[in-house]
Amino acid sequence: MSGPSRLSGRRTEPRRVAGAVFAGICVLATLVGVAALAVLLADVVADGYRHVDRGFFTRYASRFPERAGIKAALWGSVWILALTAMIAFPLAIGAAVYLEEYAPRNWITRAIQTNIGNLAGVPSIVYGILGLAFFVRALALGRSVISGALTLALLILPTLIISAQEAIRAVPDSIRHAAYALGATRWQVVRGQVLPLALPGILTGTILALSRAVGETAPLIMIGALTFIAFTPKGPMDPFTALPIQIFNWVSRPQAEFQALAAAAILVLLAMLLTMNAAAIVLRNRAQRRF
Repeated sequence: MSGPSRLSGRRTEPRRVAGAVFAGICVLATLVGVAALAVLLADVVADGYRHVDRGFFTRYASRFPERAGIKAALWGSVWILALTAMIAFPLAIGAAVYLEEYAPRNWITRAIQTNIGNLAGVPSIVYGILGLAFFVRALALGRSVISGALTLALLILPTLIISAQEAIRAVPDSIRHAAYALGATRWQVVRGQVLPLALPGILTGTILALSRAVGETAPLIMIGALTFIAFTPKGPMDPFTALPIQIFNWVSRPQAEFQALAAAAILVLLAMLLTMNAAAIVLRNRAQRRF
């Protein structure tokens, strides 16, 4: 073996060892995380599965554990989720389309993009303080469903914009150029070519962001979501509670019966999150087959 080849082999061997060690550490860390999650899930299932029955979904909150249920909290979460999606989705798509297809490439656009990225990392409690100051007090919307939905819409809006931008950016430029060559306007290209092809990624990012919103507690506590409510919301201006708030309320009580009810509510919330994630996969696959 020549001198340079021997030297190259000596340099490569430590890199292979380091790569193998790093891969082993990553696998070990993954296994530790999965094991911890499995233990937590097993504990929650063992405590709460006995309480997940029909009555648990049809009863309101009560100070008596045997009469307590999640009807008000479940419907409040549905209201919050629906209004948050209706508010955040069109705003995010519009912002992403403008930034990717229409905005000039200058320092203003770069500043906007940087701020959107920074806002995606802001703690949720900050959005709760903003919602309390602006929606609840300044706009006098009160501690209502619409206040909670607007607060959570602001929370997930940066994430939605970024995911929609990535999906739009992934559409090949050749498709745009072909449409322009056929005489299409910019809006026709965006509406007929870019958005349909970007739809799978946009839907996936949207549902994952909504999954985060439905599990948030701090912003709803800040705007004053009720911890005890004996009715379901009938409109956007009604008071509300949500599953995370109900879980927080039950966990804070010392009685073991309420701890078990909290575990049951956690199972329901996890089922909602898994359902939403499964819906994201199904919608993405269907959209990919269609387009």
